[in-house]
Amino acid sequence: MSSQPRIAIIGAGPGGLALARILALGGMTSTVLEREAHAGVRPQGGTLDLHADSGQLALRRAGLEQEFLAIARYEDQGGRLCDKHGRLLLADDDASEGDRPEVDRTALRNMLLASLPAQAVRWDHAVSRVQPNADGSYDVIFAHGDRQTFDLVVGADGTWSTVRHLVSRYEPQYTGLTFIEFGLDDVDVRHPALSAMVGRGKLGVEGNDGRALIVQRNGNAHLRGYAIFRVPVDWVSHHFDFSSPAIARGQLVAEFDGWASSVLDLIRASNDQIVARPIYALPVGHHWANRVGVTLLGDAAHVMSPFGGEGVNAALLDAAELARRLVETDDWRSAVRDYESDMFSRVEAAAKASAEAAATELSHVAISLSLDAMKGHMRNRPGS
Repeated sequence: MSSQPRIAIIGAGPGGLALARILALGGMTSTVLEREAHAGVRPQGGTLDLHADSGQLALRRAGLEQEFLAIARYEDQGGRLCDKHGRLLLADDDASEGDRPEVDRTALRNMLLASLPAQAVRWDHAVSRVQPNADGSYDVIFAHGDRQTFDLVVGADGTWSTVRHLVSRYEPQYTGLTFIEFGLDDVDVRHPALSAMVGRGKLGVEGNDGRALIVQRNGNAHLRGYAIFRVPVDWVSHHFDFSSPAIARGQLVAEFDGWASSVLDLIRASNDQIVARPIYALPVGHHWANRVGVTLLGDAAHVMSPFGGEGVNAALLDAAELARRLVETDDWRSAVRDYESDMFSRVEAAAKASAEAAATELSHVAISLSLDAMKGHMRNRPGS
């Protein structure tokens, strides 16, 4: 390669780290800029299922297939669906041969970080703005006042990207859905009945009454749950007191009046980490005119609702494809342009399916739709 661009990757999530790793394997250097002070400053969230043709493909290109297999939980690919009375409607418990193993977000991020040189990530570098220069380069200006100049800035900085405004006027819009997240610790020992209820994978509980629960098995005997509501964006602030976990827990149980006590025990047994997560998404088909020196990947480019589990998979494949094009050509500008054109087409179907799922969530036919989706997934599993 005749001339390598100076590359900044804004954000040390899975997409940004995978991009840095695959670029490094191809002989290209980059600098990852992350606002967090260090890797362990906060939990990275719940479990993810990585798809064979996207997330897993990207990790193979990153040379991390064996490392991924060491942290992947093939045994936790199952799924169950109950109604609000606790009646089991469908159980997909024999799913260990599937091709979408679960992995905890923190484990995935730590694996990617371990594959990079220590100096590849600059921690405690919150980006306040990115400023174009007359020569076509960009100054990345940090919250603490310093700045650094780059030829290519990749926004891998999530839903509320600082970089996005340089190429797009769109902002994520509230989907009408709010999740309230809760967690249960050491469930196999402390709450064996709840552990058995959830099984090896994910439990959905639906009532066709405007609310639902999803509970996922994470590693280390942890369950992570989400109470789902279709409400105005400010509804939570008027109905919950998150300054007191005990009060918030009681208020959350009260929202499910009429549901089986055995189901509500999932909330009653939860720890003190109760957090509201309103769900935002960019428009289906979001795209922009190419601007030399700036691009986006992952949620910065196409944040969608979590239904379908495409978010991190799309981000990892974005990273793999952008890196491949940059490594394979001397013309990095055309490489970015071609990546964007392909990415816009590639993610549209997933974004559309995610938006449709979000639109029908909590409808009066939600249970029927969930049953159909689970049965379809079981039919389409390899070896079925």
